[in-house]
Order: sequence, then C-alpha cells, then structure tokens
Amino acid sequence: MPAPQDRSPAPVLLVIEDDDTIGRHLDTGLRAQGYATTWCRTGSGGLAAARATPPDVVLLDLGLPDADGIDIARELRSRHPYLLLVILTARSEEIDVIAGLDAGADDYLVKPFTLSVLLARLRAHLRRLPAGHGERETTYRIGDLTLDTRAHKCLLGDVEVPLRPKEFDLLAVLARHAGAAVSREDLMAQVWDENWFGPTKTLDVTLASLRRRLQQSAPDSRQPAQAPSITTLRGYGYRLENERR
Repeated sequence: MPAPQDRSPAPVLLVIEDDDTIGRHLDTGLRAQGYATTWCRTGSGGLAAARATPPDVVLLDLGLPDADGIDIARELRSRHPYLLLVILTARSEEIDVIAGLDAGADDYLVKPFTLSVLLARLRAHLRRLPAGHGERETTYRIGDLTLDTRAHKCLLGDVEVPLRPKEFDLLAVLARHAGAAVSREDLMAQVWDENWFGPTKTLDVTLASLRRRLQQSAPDSRQPAQAPSITTLRGYGYRLENERR
C-alpha cells in the first residue's frame, strides 16, 4: 500500500497503546507508510507527548494501565480540538462505543483489526479534513526560537535568522518533533525525498550550516537570546532540545 505521495510534512501520529505487540506493530507499520509516529504505553505519557509535539492524529487504546482511556480522550480533545482521534479497544459493547464518541473520538476500531483497515480509515479521515486544518500549529516556539512555517520566518529573540530553504525545512522537521529523536532516514525523506539516492553527507553539511547560522544570529546584549541546541545521536540521527540549558 503506497505511502502518502505529497510533499507536505508527514502527519504527526501519536499511538497510546500499552500492549507491546500491538504497539510495536502499529509503530513499525505506520512509520513504513510515511507517518511521523510516536508510541507511548501510558495515558500520562501520551498526554506529555502531545504537549511536547502537538499531533495531527492520535490512536488511543481505552484499556490503559494508569488511566481510563475515556478520560484521556476528553483531555486530548480539550487541549487539541482539531486533531483526528481514533479509539482502539477490545470493548465492543454499544455503550462503550457511544462513550468513546461522546468523549470526542472521530472513529472507533474494535480489536483485532488489520493495519490495512486502519490505514484506509486514516486516509479517508485525512482527506475530509477542512482546508486550514492545524494551521494554529504551524508556529513553533522552542526557548527563544520562533519558527513560523507559513511565513517561512525564523526568529531568535527579535532577530530574524536568514536560512537557506533546506536549512529551514530541516529545522521545521526538528522543531515539530522538539525533544524527540529523529532518525537520519526520516530527515532525509521529509527534507529531501523518500527516493533520494545521493549521499547522506548532505544532511550533515546542512545541519552544520544550520547550527552556525543559529549561533551567529544570537543577539549581542546583556541577556542574549539562546538558540536551542541540536544534539547529534551517533548512529541514529538528531534531536532539537526543547529546554534551554
């Protein structure tokens, strides 16, 4: 089944599922289809992940070890009114279906289900999202850094940072996943192309240039703005730190 073919950023998808087999299957399968996926095993972990990186889609199991999934659904819907929320559960009674939908779910899948059915549901829902969906989440603020992807503007404090197109795109992907590790493969696929056959050294050169531009643009004052650091994860990728050091 083909992955999403447009050049827009990969949908950010959060899986909240405590079952190790199901969670790993979803995480692996959804990543293979082009989704930027984070998997959490608890309700509290899922809420924290959603705060750190606002998701486009949440797949939520109702039977969580630390919280009632219905309560998690209500809180997610309250904090992120525009996300696509799909409940995954073994509960098949009509009253449970109604409770999940009343809590703010857009759809409901009863276990066991196949990945192909889930992907078809997601594609159908994402096609029907209204124009402008998620626009409120196109501005990212990490410490003193503000990145406005609609205006294609990067600010460090009050100073605009001049970035080349690929530098900006790379920073946008890292900012969208601030605090989380992003693999080299995901960065190459999202910033260049999933069929890129050139050297991955291109990523390292662009990243080094991005770091220099952020450091050189820091205002010279008694309380200068600080650019968030980009940590190199040897053998894996990079992480944009979401806390000031």
